[in-house]
Amino acid sequence: MTIYFAPLEGVTDAVFRRMHHAQFSGVSKYFIPFISPTQNLCFTNRDLSAIAPERNEGVPVVPQVLTKHAAHFIWAANELADMGYTEVNLNAGCPSGTVTAKGKGAGMLADLPALERFLDEVFEKTPLPVSIKTRVGFTSPSEFERICELLIRYPFCEIILHPRTRKEFYKGIPHRDLYSTLLASSSCPIVYNGDLFSCEDCRQLNADFPGTHAVMLGRGLIANPALAQTLSGGSTLTLSMLQNFYEGLLDAYKAIYPPHVVLGRMREIMAHMVCCFESPEKPKKAIRKASTLDAFESAVNTLFLTHLLCENPMFTP
Repeated sequence: MTIYFAPLEGVTDAVFRRMHHAQFSGVSKYFIPFISPTQNLCFTNRDLSAIAPERNEGVPVVPQVLTKHAAHFIWAANELADMGYTEVNLNAGCPSGTVTAKGKGAGMLADLPALERFLDEVFEKTPLPVSIKTRVGFTSPSEFERICELLIRYPFCEIILHPRTRKEFYKGIPHRDLYSTLLASSSCPIVYNGDLFSCEDCRQLNADFPGTHAVMLGRGLIANPALAQTLSGGSTLTLSMLQNFYEGLLDAYKAIYPPHVVLGRMREIMAHMVCCFESPEKPKKAIRKASTLDAFESAVNTLFLTHLLCENPMFTP
């Protein structure tokens, strides 16, 4: 089974990607959370930090670009090619209101003629293979027929589909019938993303849709960082694995960030990992309420000392 790590802004940064790749196997590609070229055709310092080749050395990464301007995307693709990248991903699926209000991310699905013009220009001029991560519609699943017709006309190297609309965000049941429609319609590799939290989820998806090229895991792989490893035939998650990963991340972030930044990043990660423990309600509440790094570390240490891993550790929405 081919497995990709989804880009989650504020979580799967360069430190997280390097640490995960060093400690766990099974992930074929790590997608870098989106970068956004400015109108002056430059990357921000934050974006440069994310895509700097030296920060991703040895990790199989794919940068993701968020923009509604073809010229900006093409410029970014050229810059990325010069850095040595061999693929660029278009973010046409981010459901954030601040993103979609500007016609970017999933907002591109609200104006298909504009998206068509964008893709016409990109595929005429891009120096790199282009993949796309998108959704089945902006407000309604009924929009997907036209979206599918548009997508299959272009030579994407991969289409990654999260089968929900922008309006649905991450709620409700994914529209897997529409994923099936795309699989039957497209000749390019199709990747499934959405609500795959356990080995059973992934295996059932592949059984139901045998034409699937790869699965992209996000929240499930943050909660159980050994999920891809287990799916690939490796070891299952143990308490020591999880604790070593947590401590490695904590030490790495402490070395480069002030305490309040470390707290914010680690609290988001542990909000996922705590799902892997039996009856974690009390430490989960303490982790969420921790206002200092010391209080946070104390709550996490209590979790590791007093709680067992679930028999099937997995993310619970």
